[in-house]
Amino acid sequence: MILVDTCVILDLVHDDTEWAEWSAVQLSRYEGRLAANPMIYAELCYAAESSAEVDGLLDDLSLEFLEFPRQALFLAAKAFRAYKQRGGVRTAPLPDFFIGAHARAINGALLTRDVARYRTYFPDLAVIAPETRPPDTP
Repeated sequence: MILVDTCVILDLVHDDTEWAEWSAVQLSRYEGRLAANPMIYAELCYAAESSAEVDGLLDDLSLEFLEFPRQALFLAAKAFRAYKQRGGVRTAPLPDFFIGAHARAINGALLTRDVARYRTYFPDLAVIAPETRPPDTP
């Protein structure tokens, strides 16, 4: 299973001129193995008018909805602890910790463009990300 980070979904929602094509290709490439979780869902709800709108978006993109397993919550807490030990100033775990921990807990992968935090706190997580800028970008 491959969790789809919010940024990839929003690339398509906003028809991002730089990233929409890359994101669409990736969703097509991994169709049938893609999922979202409660944190991704909540992030998508921020600009939505209703939960039905977000449900429709997940359906349109063929994303399965997965609840958090307890192991993911444990791993998110450990990532937050490491973040705080490195001098992090946030007082609550970051959404990326829940997303990365979930992908790791299910031995899955994460489809994202924002790799730095995931690679720092989940170094053994399989990350599907662009190597550089999208093709045809100056």
